[in-house]
Amino acid sequence: MILDRKEEAQAKVQRKKGARIDYTAVAASPAFQQLLAEKKKFILPLTLFFLAFYFTLPVLTAYSTVLNNPAIGAVSWAWIFAFAQFIMTWVLCSLYSRKAVSFDKLVEEIRSEAKQ
Repeated sequence: MILDRKEEAQAKVQRKKGARIDYTAVAASPAFQQLLAEKKKFILPLTLFFLAFYFTLPVLTAYSTVLNNPAIGAVSWAWIFAFAQFIMTWVLCSLYSRKAVSFDKLVEEIRSEAKQ
C-alpha cells in the first residue's frame, strides 16, 4: 500500500515535469504571432469605431443642437442615436462572438504545438 502511494507520487511528479510549457517559445511561435495579428486586425478597428460612435452623442449634445431636431413626432435625433448605440453594441458583440470561433481554432493549434 505504501509502495502504491510512492509510485503514484512519482508518476505525478513525472507528469508535472512533462507538462511544463515553454511560454517564451509559445510567444515566439508563428501560430501565436498570427493569432495576435488577427486579433489586433479585428479588435482595433471595432474598438475605434465603438469609441467614436459612443462619444459622438455626448459631444454633439453638449456642443451643438443638431440632435435636438425632431426625427419622428416628438422623438428627437438624440433619442434615435442613443437607441442606435444599444443596437451597435449588440451587433459588435455578435461579430466578435462569430470571429472568436476562428480565434479559438488558432488557440487549439497553439496548445497542441505546445504539448509536443
